[in-house]
Amino acid sequence: MDTKPSLFQIWWLAIRPRTLPAAASGVVMGSALAWHDGSFQLGPAIAALLVALLLQIGSNVANDVFDFERGADTSERQGPLRVTQAGLLSPAQVKRGMYIIFGLAAICGLYLASLRGWVVILIGVAAIISAVAYTGGPFPLGYYGLGDVFVFIFFGLAAVAGTYFVQVGSVSPAAWWMSVPVGLIITAILVVNNLRDLENDRKAGKHTLAVMLGARGARIEYLLCIISAYLIVPVLILLHIVPGFSWLTWLSIPLAWKALRVVFTQEGRPLNGALAATGQTAFVYSVLFLAGIAL
Repeated sequence: MDTKPSLFQIWWLAIRPRTLPAAASGVVMGSALAWHDGSFQLGPAIAALLVALLLQIGSNVANDVFDFERGADTSERQGPLRVTQAGLLSPAQVKRGMYIIFGLAAICGLYLASLRGWVVILIGVAAIISAVAYTGGPFPLGYYGLGDVFVFIFFGLAAVAGTYFVQVGSVSPAAWWMSVPVGLIITAILVVNNLRDLENDRKAGKHTLAVMLGARGARIEYLLCIISAYLIVPVLILLHIVPGFSWLTWLSIPLAWKALRVVFTQEGRPLNGALAATGQTAFVYSVLFLAGIAL
């Protein structure tokens, strides 16, 4: 009996749907702030969400094929199955899918550019290049310890401030500041990923920040990202930059604590649980901020 998964199931594995709520968190945050300022617009918000999700999917697919081609993905890999390494799709098939995904992101971006001008195009092109260049191209960012920085920039600053900008036409201090905790929590997702793959990455010559810092240093980086994301909120409330009910974001601390315990007590495959919990933390954090805005 043939148990090979269907083409749909294979691509479902490739896009890694569990990563998508975290990608949406910046759009939720930016839209919440636009709503608070009386400028929420459904069309641009939906387009921004589609761009964020497609960029995440495109990045996942690009990592799948480029890590395989560079020898970073082997049978010893501790993370979720990669379709190229598993032989479910050829590198050429995965790359064609990647081009289609980024093409769809560009189409959504053109709609946003028609509303807000060339700045949106500039940000979109930079985001696509960075997504590909994380593991692909002549200078793969993830192989030189730069992945954390670019994740913070594009999934934090650009996602929150960009979502706010396409709805409002400018960026408020609150939008800039609240992009920081979102960026930090999503960066923490990458830290867990790289901590899990530390030994394989070291063997493959992939010099992630986790490889450079070592396991202990990576865990400290994770802790700093999470703690900073929560401590910034009361400061912003005291400075009257965000509304008082923004403290509701702290209700996501149990999720963050669950992930933190795994990060500091486990290694290898069990860290996949911390990866999922950190992604959930990012999304729930933003949704709770939205709930605070509603109150």
